[in-house]
Amino acid sequence: MKDWSKIYITDQFHRAEIVIAVLEDYDIEASMIDKRDSSYLFGDIEVFVQEKDIEQAKKIILENEL
Repeated sequence: MKDWSKIYITDQFHRAEIVIAVLEDYDIEASMIDKRDSSYLFGDIEVFVQEKDIEQAKKIILENEL
């Protein structure tokens, strides 16, 4: 994922999906990497956006209290 940066981390899958859906509503392409243990489901899910969208994505996350 060249030119992509992590902007959000959560341990709840549904929260990551909500963040991605909101960002996509603003035409910001977002992707997640699920780093949770597959057996016990502990760990983090990370949301990434392209570097050109970092500032706008962070602003949207803050404004929407995600």
